[in-house]
Amino acid sequence: MPILSPTSIAGRVAFLGVVRDRRVTLRSEPLTAVEATFEGFAGECHGGLTRPSCSRVAAQYPKGTEIRNARQVSILSVEELADIAARMGLEALRPEWLGANLVLEGIPDLTLLPPSSRLIFASGASIVVDMENGPCQFPAQEIERERPGKGKGFKPAAEGRRGLVGWVERPGPIALGDEVRLHVPPLRLYPHLPAQAGAAADQP
Repeated sequence: MPILSPTSIAGRVAFLGVVRDRRVTLRSEPLTAVEATFEGFAGECHGGLTRPSCSRVAAQYPKGTEIRNARQVSILSVEELADIAARMGLEALRPEWLGANLVLEGIPDLTLLPPSSRLIFASGASIVVDMENGPCQFPAQEIERERPGKGKGFKPAAEGRRGLVGWVERPGPIALGDEVRLHVPPLRLYPHLPAQAGAAADQP
């Protein structure tokens, strides 16, 4: 019996990009199409089957521990970017400044999608949602370079709207304008956690 359920919620791909070398810049290079592989988007420096652990999982592993890479792809939404920009007093917030790999339009409250949701693309390629991507200082620095005096407003404005990170479950091509459909797991709240356990951590 299937446990993941297709929904009627669909969107489209509004932006694709890769960060070639994070040591050089956080900014992503816009592309018209990407090849999603089991290691992530081809050419993306965050790709790979494994990665060294970072601040996202500091409570679980010593920094630099080799772990499975569930942070292959950074996913944002057109609507949430517009909301962040408005809260910062900006006319727009470019996905490149945030190191985005994938920006979707038409999926409401993208950042609130439950972990293990699937984003299924027209080619059959799919991305699994791992977790929320909390706002941090690195996009703020890029924004400050472009709009002096505005960077410090990024973290509070982006709280709960920064998007998601995920990993490729099924390879395939993804292009600008492609449709993407949302599939979700059963939605239940675990009743044995303190309230703060659900709060988003600061994640670069």
